[in-house]
Amino acid sequence: MFKKTIMFVLMMLCFMPFVTNAKTLIVNSQSEFLEALSDSTIDTITLGKDIETTEKINITRPVTIDGANHTMKYVGTFGTDASKSNTVWGGIYVLQVYKTTATIKDIKLTGGNAGLLINGAKVTLDGNIDVSGNGFGGIELGKGSNVTEAPALTLGKDINVVNNTEKTTAPTIWVAKDGADGTITMNGITKTLDEGEEFTITEIETVLGLDIAKNPDTADNITIYSAILFTSFIGFLTTYKYCKKEEC
Repeated sequence: MFKKTIMFVLMMLCFMPFVTNAKTLIVNSQSEFLEALSDSTIDTITLGKDIETTEKINITRPVTIDGANHTMKYVGTFGTDASKSNTVWGGIYVLQVYKTTATIKDIKLTGGNAGLLINGAKVTLDGNIDVSGNGFGGIELGKGSNVTEAPALTLGKDINVVNNTEKTTAPTIWVAKDGADGTITMNGITKTLDEGEEFTITEIETVLGLDIAKNPDTADNITIYSAILFTSFIGFLTTYKYCKKEEC
């Protein structure tokens, strides 16, 4: 009986799914978001609804932020005179990723001097990333005081960057003029950026050398389809000549 029990337990363990330590938490307020950040056992923080914050949110540990297509909006003040205008510089970013790694996806970051600061960090953006409505631009790559690591931005394969308030004085992506350099990577192509460089959404692909013809339906490289078509055509000619010779 004991042996049968052991065999039954072992069989059940074989069919049980592997359990990981990954932990996801849904948050619905600034306080819940900050509490989740302070808990290192939480791997993914998901917004359950739009959130307003009165302070810059600092990310200092590896984590995934899943906006679930919700908005995080800064509603505090700016500068020493406590201005309500985000065109008054106060160093306010809706999110700052500081000297760590993070993945951020499907979120709108708005209301700050900028939406996101990558400060000596490695950040992957994916899904719908909306940085409209920030006073000085969307995403800054920087290297602040006591930071030696260069900022690195990776754009995921499903990235869709939106910035409806982009203009000359408020670019979508830029590198700080603080001695920083950085990198931006997309589709396996990495470009090293110099301090002070600024980019609009339409310039990003050109900077990365990705301004190639695309299939309008699939967004795949037309060259691939041309190669497949050419190979198929050669195969057809070979088969046709063989069949004609052998009368097949």
